[in-house]
Order: sequence, then structure tokens, then C-alpha cells
Amino acid sequence: MDLGPSGEAPYRSLTAFSRQRGENGVAFAMNAGIYDDEGEPIGYFVEGSERLETLNIADGEGNFHLKPNGVFYGTAGEWHVRTTEDFLANVTERPEFGTQSGPMLVIDGKLHPEITQDGPSRLIRNAVGVDGQGRAHFVISNAPISFGKLARFYRDELKTPNALFLDGNVSQLWNPATDRLDTGAPIGPIVVVEKKDSE
Repeated sequence: MDLGPSGEAPYRSLTAFSRQRGENGVAFAMNAGIYDDEGEPIGYFVEGSERLETLNIADGEGNFHLKPNGVFYGTAGEWHVRTTEDFLANVTERPEFGTQSGPMLVIDGKLHPEITQDGPSRLIRNAVGVDGQGRAHFVISNAPISFGKLARFYRDELKTPNALFLDGNVSQLWNPATDRLDTGAPIGPIVVVEKKDSE
């Protein structure tokens, strides 16, 4: 996870992040996690084993509060998606990275109970799910899609028992290999997937 340069304000865009970071070692990056008007996380957020924001269990309006929401996190190459309630009850050691978002798309192999088959809302959306082999699958749609279509893709095609919605409408991707660098509305937390060191 990356929010911004140490001690400075959040990047707010993948363009700013790419300029600061450079392409070396980056497989791809995308926005990932709930944030406020300044781009600061307002849900659980861990960067470099440092917790910058605690778990958000509040009720409210909007996609994040369409519970259950969840946490994407990991340590030492092991990646996980859990509901916020599950994370709160069972994760006792701080991970190396983590971000909270919502709603969950798939929970223990079942679609989120509030997500309809193919609702009227159509947006560019991105999400993450972890399959039974521990592989994280990041997806960003190429065209506006419904929550239901994205959730079914994770359940039926990627076979992820748990998947988490990351964002919609402001979903953006930086993929250096294809020279794709999305721009748009200001973003907050960024998940960065790095290339493995060659042996």
C-alpha cells in the first residue's frame, strides 16, 4: 500500500505516484480503499507494517456501509480478504499491508446478500479477490458494469471464496507494461503490486 511520500500529503493520482516511484519493479498499481475529501484513509490502512488508520465499524450511507464490508491485507507474500467482522475477531497480528473497502462482493463462496443479479448502476469498477491457492486476483472493468456482474465474475470465473469491491467511478489503473496510466477524479490509498526479484 502507498498513500503518499513520507510525511507529505497523499498522491491523489496515479500520475503523481508514477512520477515519484518510477516504473522500476512495479507490475501495476490501482486505487484501493475508502478515503476522505483529502485522500486520507477513513478505514483500516497499513503501509509498511505501520497502521495509519484503525478499523472502521461505523454505520452510514454509501457503498462502503453496505455491510458486510471488508479488508484486503497480507504479510510475507500471503494475501487475504476477510469481512470486517471476521478480521476484527480473528486477526491479532498487524499485517505488512492492509486496506479497508466495501462492500464485499463474495463472502465464503456466496454473493453479498444486498447485491442484485444485475442492478441499474453501471460504473467502471475495480476489486480484489483471493482464490483457494492464495493468489490475489485484481480486476478493473474496461466498460461500466453492475455490482452483480463483477461479483459473479469473482465467484464463477475466478473461483474466489472472498472478494472485495475497491471502488467505482474513480477506479484507475497504472500498468507500465502496456503504457496504461489512467487519470480521473482524485484518489486515496493505492495498492502497488511489485515484480518478484529475479533470481
